[in-house]
Amino acid sequence: MDLLILRHGEAGRHSLSPGDYKRQLTSEGRQEIVDLSHGLRSLKVKLDYVFTSPLSRAKQTAEIVAKSLKYACKIEELDSLKPEGNRLEFYSVLSKLKRDSVVLIVGHEPYLSEMISEAISQSDCRIRLKKAGLARIRVISTLPKIKGELRWLLVPKHLNKIT
Repeated sequence: MDLLILRHGEAGRHSLSPGDYKRQLTSEGRQEIVDLSHGLRSLKVKLDYVFTSPLSRAKQTAEIVAKSLKYACKIEELDSLKPEGNRLEFYSVLSKLKRDSVVLIVGHEPYLSEMISEAISQSDCRIRLKKAGLARIRVISTLPKIKGELRWLLVPKHLNKIT
């Protein structure tokens, strides 16, 4: 399985209030995701599944990428991809998919960086996924935790140069 891990694009200013869940992508954040999508299209990425955090900025990011890649299936929102979500619950979802699937997930920090680090290292590895940053992991096993090989770790400007 190939797991594409995408952090949402730039969103409106941070707030610790419950309104944080409703923050939308800024126009710059939206454009950076559009540009990233063009890079993915140039790489001929085909998606089998798209999962997103239910927070607005993540959903918007997933929708832009899915539209650009002509992904026609339903984008599924998972509470386990919220910033405070349970990764083990998410791994259980992954374990039920076909082994040759290409899966895009869209979420938040530090959840995604911790997932990447956990998947690719047995020791204390620290990776920080920037906004609109993208990692690709070839997943070898999904339970009890994902394990795999890091194939890509890209920031938006890398994907811009691919188009």
